[in-house]
Amino acid sequence: MKSLKEYNNISELPPKLSVFPLPGALLLPRTQLPLNIFEPRYLEMIDDALSDNRLIAMIQTQADNKGQLFKIGCVGKIVSYNELTNNRMLITLSGVCRFSVGQELEVVTPYRQFQVDYSEFSNDLLKGFDEEKVDREKLQACLKKYLDHNNLEVDWESIKNSPTELLVNSLCLLSPYRPEEKQALLEAKTLSERNEILIAMTEMSMSSEGGTEQIQ
Repeated sequence: MKSLKEYNNISELPPKLSVFPLPGALLLPRTQLPLNIFEPRYLEMIDDALSDNRLIAMIQTQADNKGQLFKIGCVGKIVSYNELTNNRMLITLSGVCRFSVGQELEVVTPYRQFQVDYSEFSNDLLKGFDEEKVDREKLQACLKKYLDHNNLEVDWESIKNSPTELLVNSLCLLSPYRPEEKQALLEAKTLSERNEILIAMTEMSMSSEGGTEQIQ
């Protein structure tokens, strides 16, 4: 069944994708992103994806460039959906692999479709790739300072038991940073590089005037 398919090689991924552009929405491999779909064109896109391979492309738009797409996004698989009575749909995407945006296709669908290239991101399909190089203690120390700074609490037992890849990427998804900063997290070449970028952003936000925003 297509809905149960696991992708082990980038050659198995489709060369073109339907695109859901959304500023501030970050999807990374093996993380989950809940979405509330209500625009008719995107409801049609989800319906089409559910009848095919369940894959759609998440990508941010550039706020300072008339909504132009960033060059890197992440393909996600619809792993759950719930149709509501008021022409809305709640879905959950599970991140599969990042991609580079190629040529936009001429289509009759109301949503945009693009050629995509996964070649730079083949390691995204390897669970836990590079996590042995992540400075986990530094990340947890930074997280503790952030939580204390904002008078927040967290289940530290769950943090300690989380796989390193999941911990880093989940904290990136939860981070309250601007689309441009989230894009930098997405485009980090390795997990360890993403970890260092996240730590640097968090330390800068805590040292800036006015403190930080709370995690959403």
